[in-house]
Amino acid sequence: MEAPPSRRTPAPLAAGLYVVATPIGNLRDLTFRALDVLRDADLVLAEDTRVTAKLLSAYGLSKRVERYDDHADDRQRDKVLSRLAAGERIALVSDAGTPLVSDPGYRLVEAALAQGATVTPLPGPSAALAALAGAGLPTDRFLFMGFTPPKSGARRAMFEEVAGVRATLIFYETGPRLADSLTDMLSVFGPRQAAVCRELTKLYETFVRAPLDVLAADPALASPRGEIVVLVGPGREAAASADETDRALLDALARLSPADASREVAKALGLPRRTLYQRALALRSAPLEPEA
Repeated sequence: MEAPPSRRTPAPLAAGLYVVATPIGNLRDLTFRALDVLRDADLVLAEDTRVTAKLLSAYGLSKRVERYDDHADDRQRDKVLSRLAAGERIALVSDAGTPLVSDPGYRLVEAALAQGATVTPLPGPSAALAALAGAGLPTDRFLFMGFTPPKSGARRAMFEEVAGVRATLIFYETGPRLADSLTDMLSVFGPRQAAVCRELTKLYETFVRAPLDVLAADPALASPRGEIVVLVGPGREAAASADETDRALLDALARLSPADASREVAKALGLPRRTLYQRALALRSAPLEPEA
């Protein structure tokens, strides 16, 4: 019988850059594979060496850890690339979750690939995906927007940019800004269904699910502590006007039969096919006058 994953002897770690997802709260969320890489890596690059030192200590690992964040990126990148070229095995971690997702590392990965180094992602914890899985909002399409801007004008501009996107929107937010951010979301998105997810995987994990107007007025969300993810459900598209429907049908009728044209427009506009079919027959027998 094959040994379970926790008891297998892993293959020797090959040279390259390993992008390692780490727990966002609960230390037991570290994967077996991530543990293997952290144990065997020649160097661990960390956003905050103190945070990573605690993680390594919890698993009994003593490793060389160097800082790698946005401030150290330019200074460190060439050194890291030289070490990769020399055949070292380097693990990149962030404070929590998956590196590069609203965290440093993109430029390093880009440069490592450009010089021919092997880059291996190790999937694992992600606050955005954990929040999406528990928010009770549509998951078939979603757009991750990262941290919202600190000032209201810039926040509203961000929200307006994606207001028409037919997908669940995911934002990272800080506790002190949460109430103002929810107010700005309400002003742009209206009372859409939303969720505030706090302290995911930790002892005081909470999900507050409600329309944005309810969330914006909730005193418990005035300035909560902890890491916060806010999700906003997709908006509803306005129903097509009669003129827009007729134009879509006429365009389809130039290529298709009334049955096929009504089927195509029904799918595109979310309207009843039977009603569109009757209108398509009427338009084909008496088309609209061309616009002047």
